[in-house]
Amino acid sequence: MLTAITRAVSPALSRCELTFLERKPIDHAKAAGQHQDYEELLRRLGARVMSLPAEPDLPDSMFVEDPAIVLDELAVILPLGTDTRRREAASIERALAKFRPIERVALPGMIEGGDVLRIGRRVFVGYSRRTNKEGVRQLSAILSRHAYEVIPVAVTGCLHLKSAVTFLGRNTLLANRNWFGTALFADYDWIDVELDEPHAGNALAIGDTVIFPASFPKTRERIEARGFRVAPLDISELQKAESGLTCSSLIFES
Repeated sequence: MLTAITRAVSPALSRCELTFLERKPIDHAKAAGQHQDYEELLRRLGARVMSLPAEPDLPDSMFVEDPAIVLDELAVILPLGTDTRRREAASIERALAKFRPIERVALPGMIEGGDVLRIGRRVFVGYSRRTNKEGVRQLSAILSRHAYEVIPVAVTGCLHLKSAVTFLGRNTLLANRNWFGTALFADYDWIDVELDEPHAGNALAIGDTVIFPASFPKTRERIEARGFRVAPLDISELQKAESGLTCSSLIFES
């Protein structure tokens, strides 16, 4: 069964960490409603959604992708690149322990799940402001025991690797190629984001459907022109917190 772990929006979301965006007022009720719409869409696409309660003291805690990665054989708990966020991992680990053996990357290694793009047995990991070489080294040592290849990728201009590139299926990447090193992705086909939609590289593919932000209509047309079915979703309030679509869930077969 396809399972999605999510977490309700923290009432402290307006105090979230921001790196590349200017802070703007966030309407909590609207943000919470958009997140609930996201969860409902996951359900309609066949996922069992396990929604964890909100964490009032952890503004970024709805971004459950960052403290962990989930593979077929195990889950790996990650030390986040921002120390104020590291308490988010404990409840995520408890939830994942019901489904997978747990391993951990330890400080001084740092990794955020938004920097981890898995395509089959290849795991691309972005070197960003939130992920360092020691974190990637430890992750590579863990995953090599399960026959995964960890491939480091330079990231510039955005928060995480998956802020710039995501996998849609059919050997196809959706990407803003100005924000990361592309040489290691030579085997893939590309859909490039529109120039005036630079943040449109983050999409969430589930089965034959691509969940995509409604705020990027030109890039959506490019995706549909390549034969993908797109489900647009309004996440405009969440985007003020530097949110993409992948960061709000951990999705895996259970």
